[in-house]
Amino acid sequence: MTESEPSNLSPGGRGITALLGPTNTGKTHLAIERMLAHRSGMIGFPLRLLARENYDRAVRLRGAHQVALITGEEKILPPGARYFFCTVESMPTDRQVEFLAVDEIQLCGDPERGHIFTERLLHARGIAETMFLGASTIKPLLQRLVPEAEVVSRPRFSTLSYAGERKLTRLPPRSAIVAFSAADVYQIAELIRRQRGGAAVVLGALSPRTRNAQVALFEAGEVDYLVATDAIGMGLNLHLDHVAFARLGKFDGREMRRLTPAEIGQIAGRAGRHMSDGTFGTTAELGGLDPALVEAVESHRFDPLRSLAWRNRSLDFSSVTRLLSSLEALPGRAGLYRAREAEDQLHLAALLKDPAVVSLLSDEATIVLLWDVCQIPDFQKTLTDQHNRLLARIFQTLLKGAGRLPEDWIAGQLKAIDRTDGEIDSLTARIARGRVWTFITHRGDWLDDSQGWQDRARAVEDRLSDALHQRLTQRFVDRKGTALLRRQRKASALLAGVRKDGEVVLEGEVIGRLVGFTFQPAEDLEPDNRKAAESAARRVLADEVPRRVQQLEQDDNGSFLLDGETRLTWRGHVVGRLVKGRDRLHPAVQIDEGDLLDGGMRERMRQRLESWVGVFLRNRLGPLFDLAEADVKGNARGLAYQLVESLGCLPRRTVASQVRKLVRGERQTLQAAGLRIGAESLFLPALLKPESQSLKALLWSLWGGVPLPPLPAPSEILSDSPAAESLLLACGWRRIAGRRWTLAVRVDVLERLSAALYRMKPEGLFCPTPALTEIVGNDREALSRLLPALSFQMSGDPSRGLETLAFAPKGHRGVKRKARQAGKITPAAPGAGGNEKSPQRSRKSDGSQSLRKRDSTPKGSQQGINPDSPFAKLAELYKR
Repeated sequence: MTESEPSNLSPGGRGITALLGPTNTGKTHLAIERMLAHRSGMIGFPLRLLARENYDRAVRLRGAHQVALITGEEKILPPGARYFFCTVESMPTDRQVEFLAVDEIQLCGDPERGHIFTERLLHARGIAETMFLGASTIKPLLQRLVPEAEVVSRPRFSTLSYAGERKLTRLPPRSAIVAFSAADVYQIAELIRRQRGGAAVVLGALSPRTRNAQVALFEAGEVDYLVATDAIGMGLNLHLDHVAFARLGKFDGREMRRLTPAEIGQIAGRAGRHMSDGTFGTTAELGGLDPALVEAVESHRFDPLRSLAWRNRSLDFSSVTRLLSSLEALPGRAGLYRAREAEDQLHLAALLKDPAVVSLLSDEATIVLLWDVCQIPDFQKTLTDQHNRLLARIFQTLLKGAGRLPEDWIAGQLKAIDRTDGEIDSLTARIARGRVWTFITHRGDWLDDSQGWQDRARAVEDRLSDALHQRLTQRFVDRKGTALLRRQRKASALLAGVRKDGEVVLEGEVIGRLVGFTFQPAEDLEPDNRKAAESAARRVLADEVPRRVQQLEQDDNGSFLLDGETRLTWRGHVVGRLVKGRDRLHPAVQIDEGDLLDGGMRERMRQRLESWVGVFLRNRLGPLFDLAEADVKGNARGLAYQLVESLGCLPRRTVASQVRKLVRGERQTLQAAGLRIGAESLFLPALLKPESQSLKALLWSLWGGVPLPPLPAPSEILSDSPAAESLLLACGWRRIAGRRWTLAVRVDVLERLSAALYRMKPEGLFCPTPALTEIVGNDREALSRLLPALSFQMSGDPSRGLETLAFAPKGHRGVKRKARQAGKITPAAPGAGGNEKSPQRSRKSDGSQSLRKRDSTPKGSQQGINPDSPFAKLAELYKR
């Protein structure tokens, strides 16, 4: 037995070499290099994932036809294969190869799997060279049990140092956070996603394909954090700078226990690859590590293993009793201890309690078959009897089916799990169940078409694995957040830009959208990343925003709109809003807030928008501007000013004196500007259109600084709108108020009604004609309210029906007396007047009848129009 410091092993050296040392010493790389120097070789790894990873390396070096992969769930065996990459349990030790190696040989001390590694240590040998790779903790026992081995110590390429405790959100990029349960891993990954953009996850329950895909996320730099169980401690080659422990206790299959210093060192050693130094520490929640433990990890000095797990490999299948006895055999050699019951032994004990199984154990062959069935791993780990029931059925089926499993049963089992719907837990459970059947399909002696079923099982597992990777990525990776954090860390420019539709892209991820001149973070962006998104957007948009400002200045008027309220849009995006200006016809423009625009840009935008607003208002409200600019002076100028201030409409009674003073030329000038001087109102008929009314209402609201109340509908001619009287007037409506009611009527309708009454010239009682009622939309009640406002008094009781009412000019003395004479009031002829005298029929010379008014005045006198009647005033106006 010899021991040496690091040395170059002789390429042609024979015998056994123990290559021992901490992680990142290049042990595995050297072993593969030595194996490929021989004509044949075999190497066993502790994980299927590692076997596959190194198999792929060898394929690239030697070609797929020379390299084989053998694991419990996957076999690639090309004819004439020379190099075999296996899990330790699946190593075909009956095959003779020149070179043989076992990785992580210190796992001989593992309570569950250690007996397999110990068996390889004691009995597996290459014809020319044997190599055991692992930690120095096994060195004393290895020297005792394999004294002929040469121990070669390998120093770590880089330094590993303690960095203390840190909050999860303060961990540096390229960190791995280690926990020991799926629940903890998921919880931590969720937090990392919210705070740091996302994380890849690695757990033992993941299929190799899913684990590889998650590791690829981390290695490609798509995420800066990895959350994992202790699975990363077994040879996963990752570019890690820091390892942080979130927990130091784990469930080892039997009980919760604390990690040993050597296990901590194994995991912490994944930080720092090749010549790059690494650090390890803990999360703030866990607290700091004991100084003695820190010293041990940094110096890679740990207590050596005291004994190695061992189980008798010479099993006696002559009877069940002897099989159990041989499994319970003691090692009989110092440094070894009998391993506790492994999974296969537990399965055997459970099946031997089933009378249906025991009744079939008739000879040694059936006992051997039962033991083979017990080798099927329980990947589901449900802690129920479900797996044992499956094993019992497989055993019974094999015996009844001449050693073959029915294909329709296997097809049904695979079909049941071949679904990619569901969340992470559902997919993980299906993969675990599928791995059981993948393992079964690799028992070639149990199936007629073993290779075909292997391919089908592999395809199902691959689909499930891809779906699981997708779900994990969706849940734990925020690509936008990762891109933002990378932008913050790197001073150099990253791939970023603005698409034609306004999407702001950073490192291929949409972090938001430029809407007009405002950056809107993406809706699916985590709240904690929004500030970072806005910061990144300011840099990305440094060139885009000035270009857009110039484009706004140069665009024609068709690119702008007023959206019906106060918002101004450019190319469909809100860029500003109207506010109170120097007068009612000239509102000001306020540019929307935002830190993407500087003062100069805002002023250029404001000027362009105010220019458009001026053109827009003049096009829509031209008569108002014409009235404001009419070439009149004195009394006419004052009248025009009042009309503009009221936005184009005034009650005549409020400016009656000014109207009377208008000379013919002034009246013509104002009428040329579009003004109509009516009997009841002065207004601009062209501005009674709905679009003009709404725009004037907006100007009224801006000038008054009050919100707009509901306005009458454009189709209405009468309304009970509660809007302010000045607003109604601005929109072309007059409010009529009674004691208990108010009524708004459009000014043009009021003028038509007034004109119709003037043409009737009623001097006594009359009933409203259909022509009058039609003017107000056949609303008798509204008409009964409007007539008193036009200087007519009502006669009759409204409670007896509107059709019983009569009206006469205000001041008529016979209204009350005549109203009491039922049946003596008759409707006036359409378009004609009426009075209190009933008409009397007369016979014309041609035999036709005519209506003539009974003359109640003395003969010789001629009745004329009452000079005090309002219609006398109307007559005077219409003569003008």
